[in-house]
Amino acid sequence: MKPVRIGNIEVTRVEEMIWLINPRHLFPRLDFADLERHREWLVPNFCTEDLTLKLSMHTFVVRTPRHTIIVDTCIGDDRKRAVEVWNMKKSDFLQRLAAAGVDPAKVDYVFCTHMHVDHVGWNTRLENGQWVPTFPNARYLFHRREWEHWKDTEDENAAEVVRDSLLPIEAAGLTDLVEDGYAIEEGIVLEPTPGHTPGHCCVHLSSNGAEAVITGDMIHHPSQIVEPHWWSRACWDREMAVRTRRDFLEKYADTPTLILGTHFAPPTALHIVRRGEAFHIRL
Repeated sequence: MKPVRIGNIEVTRVEEMIWLINPRHLFPRLDFADLERHREWLVPNFCTEDLTLKLSMHTFVVRTPRHTIIVDTCIGDDRKRAVEVWNMKKSDFLQRLAAAGVDPAKVDYVFCTHMHVDHVGWNTRLENGQWVPTFPNARYLFHRREWEHWKDTEDENAAEVVRDSLLPIEAAGLTDLVEDGYAIEEGIVLEPTPGHTPGHCCVHLSSNGAEAVITGDMIHHPSQIVEPHWWSRACWDREMAVRTRRDFLEKYADTPTLILGTHFAPPTALHIVRRGEAFHIRL
């Protein structure tokens, strides 16, 4: 995705990695046959030729005339993770941020659409054996309901994420607890989209009459626009997640609003359109 402009707001996608996975890893009730009927538009952008899913791990850098805002911070390096390709990973992500013109010391805000492992990792980095904030002068906005849900989790994998990617931010005094509808600044508002997690929020951008929405995992993969009833194994409340996604599609279909998918492989930015009673995408 080339940088896009929404009025006076510029959004740049900075990729950490493309993850190729069997569809059942994300959608446990599906298989390749379910994707076959969508081959024409899924391949090559969103699936490989053999219908393996492409999931992009990337950060959105949102720049306004006043602020630099990071939305979602991917997986991170040097961490013990249950997914093999994420475990003790080494990457050039910080160099990619620099190439996009981002100085971590000059980031004003960090917001994670939710607190799953692949959205909070670069909140911190390892320095002399300690986890320290990657963006030391930013305010990290923690959705109150999301934080309350995860901070005392008894799931060991999730607890590891809390220990290395969230608690060090709190210890550094950089967190602000926010609620649904919070405005990071004028025109950048947290849009509640619960279901995938309790406090999941999209980020709604508006400027000079133009609009865009950063999806988080409310929509994991573009196939869920056409098949909104496909729930992912990572959803906290599957029925709520499906309802939320359907409501979102109804709201933004056939509008000029640009949809910026947090896991959509390039081209990443698309529009939602109606096809009869169903939905589809327009690039």
